[in-house]
Amino acid sequence: MNRSAKEQVVAKLHKKLKDVKLAILADYSGIKVKDISELRNELRKVDSEFKVVKNNLLSIALKDTEFSPLDDHLKGPRALMMNFGDVVEPTRILVEFAKKNDRLEIEAGVLDGKLLNREQIGDLAKLPSRDILLGKFLSVLIGIQTQFVTVLSGVPRGLVQVLEAHRMKKEEN
Repeated sequence: MNRSAKEQVVAKLHKKLKDVKLAILADYSGIKVKDISELRNELRKVDSEFKVVKNNLLSIALKDTEFSPLDDHLKGPRALMMNFGDVVEPTRILVEFAKKNDRLEIEAGVLDGKLLNREQIGDLAKLPSRDILLGKFLSVLIGIQTQFVTVLSGVPRGLVQVLEAHRMKKEEN
């Protein structure tokens, strides 16, 4: 690869990193191309990419981004998973792939400018997805409104019951 091609790769990667929410480095040595292709296809479905880039080019692209802490982990064959949307689902896909294929070793990640280790990435993968969390939040909001309406309707209902009891007492006399 000549110098101008390398510069284009670095510029393109640097530009992409500006839109990335989560980046995870993984050691991919010894994994079959077929398996990496399957992983890439799964990650594309959830708005993520899995790229293999030379470490020196990746190091240059990481400079002046919030993902620069990953530079310390660029030793050996590394692939970069970049996520542009919900961070939980692609992390879950990557962690499950690593469990099935012991040759993929997750090294480190960066989320919101903070370096994540393997355990933290595993914990992130265990979280419920954004859609599930929004559904739970919505159910809480609906429950609060239902309880509020029940409380408000209690006063008139009590008044009606007292008036009905008073009417029945008058009819008995």
